[in-house]
Parts: sequence; C-alpha cells; structure tokens
Amino acid sequence: MRNFDVASHILIWQGSVVVRDGDDGDVPWWSFSKTVIAAAALALVRDGRLTLDDPLPNRPYTLRQLLQHRAGLTEYGRLAAYHEAVARNDDAWSADEMLARTAAERLVYAPGEAWGYSNIGYYFIRRLIEQTTDRTLGDALDHLVLKPLGIAGVRFAADRAHYSPDYDPRWVYHGLLVGPLHQAAMLLQRLLAGDLLPSPLLSAMCDRYPVGGPIADRPWKTPSYGLGLMIGETTAGALIAGHTGGGPGSAVAVYHRLDRPTGTAAAFKAGGDDAAVESACVTLLRKHP
Repeated sequence: MRNFDVASHILIWQGSVVVRDGDDGDVPWWSFSKTVIAAAALALVRDGRLTLDDPLPNRPYTLRQLLQHRAGLTEYGRLAAYHEAVARNDDAWSADEMLARTAAERLVYAPGEAWGYSNIGYYFIRRLIEQTTDRTLGDALDHLVLKPLGIAGVRFAADRAHYSPDYDPRWVYHGLLVGPLHQAAMLLQRLLAGDLLPSPLLSAMCDRYPVGGPIADRPWKTPSYGLGLMIGETTAGALIAGHTGGGPGSAVAVYHRLDRPTGTAAAFKAGGDDAAVESACVTLLRKHP
C-alpha cells in the first residue's frame, strides 16, 4: 500500500473531472464510508427489506436514529485506550471487546432526544446490512451502491493486507473503503443527483437535524446531520451535503452543493486537517459554479 503523503483536490462537473491537482491514487475514505453505508441501508429500505422508523429487533431505537446519530449510543473514540492502541500500531480489538470496553449497551440518552456522533451506531448498521443481505459488508456495498452507481476501483479494507502494515483498518469498526478520490466525488454526485434512491428516501437522507452553531476555523454556519450526511449552510452561504473523515495521518472531505445545480468536490490531505479539506471543497464549489 502506498504512502498517503499527498494533497488532492477534485471537482466533478456533469460527470467529468474538471479540476484536479495532486495524486489521485487510492486514498482512505475514512468516514465518507458512512455515506456509502447509509446509502446501502436506504437501498434495503427501498427494497422493503428494512424499515426506517420501526424499532429494531430487541432494540429501543430505529434505523433512522442510528443513521442520524440519535440512537443514544456512546462512542469508542472517547476511550484513551483506543487511541493509545492505535498509536502503538496494535491489532484491533475484537468487536465484542470494543463493545464491552465502551459499555455500548448502556444508552447515554433516550433515543431521539439528543444527538451524539457514534461510530458504534454505524457498526450496528454494518451488522444489520450484513445480516439482512447475508453478505460481507464489502460485498453488500458493492452490490447495493458501488456497482449500481458505476463506481470503480474501490475496495473494502478488511485487514492490513488490504490497507497498510502501519495501521489495522479493523479499528474502523463500521468499515473502511479505499479508492480514488475522484470516484468518491462521482459516487456522491450520482447518489444525490441520481435515481439510486426514490425521492422520499433521498429527501429523508437530506433531512437536517441541527447539531450546534458555527465551528471555529471550519466553514460551517449551521452544521446539521442527515442520514449518513454532514449537511448545512456554510459561512459563504452555500448549502452542502457530504461527509468529512479522518484517521491516522490524513483527512478527506467530499461535498455536493444542494442549493444550485453544481458539481461535487472532494479533497484529501496528509496530516489529518478537517478544516483544510472542508475549506478546499467549499472553495472549489464557489469558484466553479
């Protein structure tokens, strides 16, 4: 696996890459993978195999609440031991050990009453997709989202052999996709401007739940969260939807502008700077209307 010591900026306009600099080789999609996972779950809702608003079996929360981080679940990123183990380049804990260490069965608020970003919630969505389809997550995402949208060259990082000896991708318990940056931008554009999901589900995906006020040094004026989408108005007045993600050594952002018929921007940067990649996307979408 190559080193991700690059900076890349991509703009997709009407299906073509019109702005491109840096290396567009494979990069980790980090939490943009959540957008793909959400699209897969909603495709199963479309097909009548899952429901958005019925409580899940033996659970007090719904799929919609999981997708929108409103299920009341905690977050393994709060554990110092998690970050220490990643820094040592340890192998990932088993999922059962992670759930035990975080006391994941103990809700931190009643479902639907608050918002709290939870990778554990998306791990539960992963399990739900795998159980419903009887496929591994990588196969399910390929079948439900990647192939229908014509996305190529993207792989599921199941272990170090599929990623890097320097990081065990199983630390991303909900699953990590790796692929070209322009394919991430193309995926988001085709998802939000296409017909993979029927209009009611696409509308639900973009339904905004406010999660606070402006974020210092980042381009958000009204940050909100949809279903697998970070969404809201920027300080420049644009309404965007997509996702930012980061992990050891890098950050990625992929955003589509919702308030005018424009393209989709993506940015990747070594060093893990969320503000830099988000601002790069906003700048691209403003400069190339």
